[in-house]
Amino acid sequence: MIIDRDSPIPQYFQLQTWLHEQIEQGVFKPGDRIPTEEELGQVVGLARATIRQAIQNLVNMGYLVRKRRLGTFVLEKVAAPSTQTIIGLLIPDIRRGYAPVLARGVQDEAAKNNHSLILCDTDDLYIKADFHADRMIENSVSGVIFVPTAVSDGQNQSIIDKFQRNKIPVVLVDRSLPTVDIDCVTSDNIKGAYDLTEYLIKRGHKRIGITLSTLINTERDRLEGYKKALRDHGIPIDEKLILTHSGPFNEGRYLKFVRTLLKAESKVTAVFAGHDSIALLFYSQAGKMGISIPDDISVVGYDDLDLPLISLTTIHQPIYEMGQESLKLIMTRIRGEVNSTQKIVLETYLVERSSVKSLNTSN
Repeated sequence: MIIDRDSPIPQYFQLQTWLHEQIEQGVFKPGDRIPTEEELGQVVGLARATIRQAIQNLVNMGYLVRKRRLGTFVLEKVAAPSTQTIIGLLIPDIRRGYAPVLARGVQDEAAKNNHSLILCDTDDLYIKADFHADRMIENSVSGVIFVPTAVSDGQNQSIIDKFQRNKIPVVLVDRSLPTVDIDCVTSDNIKGAYDLTEYLIKRGHKRIGITLSTLINTERDRLEGYKKALRDHGIPIDEKLILTHSGPFNEGRYLKFVRTLLKAESKVTAVFAGHDSIALLFYSQAGKMGISIPDDISVVGYDDLDLPLISLTTIHQPIYEMGQESLKLIMTRIRGEVNSTQKIVLETYLVERSSVKSLNTSN
């Protein structure tokens, strides 16, 4: 095992996590003696005090027992009967975007039914999600609601596997993992994007740019809906108007895309921003470039966030309701009321405001 000394995760916790994984995977079986502090120190290069802290935490959690003069041994861990339903919630960023609304939906539904909630912010990073997953397992959560992080499906699945090895059910919310058969609550992103693109087409727009991330399945679905609407209306798909990247939200990267689409050379008359946070960048850059929205270019977004300073045409995503439904679904799973995988897809609808100019002279 190698300790990552550049990681923000404390070194004792890295060692604790590794030992815990060895126990869970059966490398160290009940009754086995684990390596001594000195032996572990030779392998991982940590101070005895750091190693002792990791081992003591596992003793406190009931995974290990110290026997005087004999060493430290693996216990057969028996789960204590739960007296309280505690739900874990892993979301990307509680400060911005849709996550605060989603969390409120989960929280309100939990409070209504006298359940407790542990909320953890992943910052859309795998390493933070993995760290919080271990803490939730330590706190014996009854179930977990998880917004997958902006990484590969395989990395997100490893977090799900960690919960499932500990017999903790998981419900995904908003983002799904197409390769993983697991309960999920999301919305119809393909239809939402189709409706939004068709709205622009019916107002005379044919040069419609789009920018989003292809890493996250929700945005891939929006790209699919955009393309389908163009095809259905006989408009050729121009790849030069599709500006995507394969990473998490990065303002600097999107600013480059925004400037490209706003330049006169693009001849774009309307832009589909993959979510409302990107649409905000169009407004900020348009002002700096002397471009008027919607007189010079139309802009639409996705999510219907509370943006009091602009009047953005967008797709309303039932974010609060997704939070409610995910809490209801995880409870049915905890109570053993369902056997087959549940996929709940909520409907979206278009919200028309004043960010789109009609190019149809008849309108």
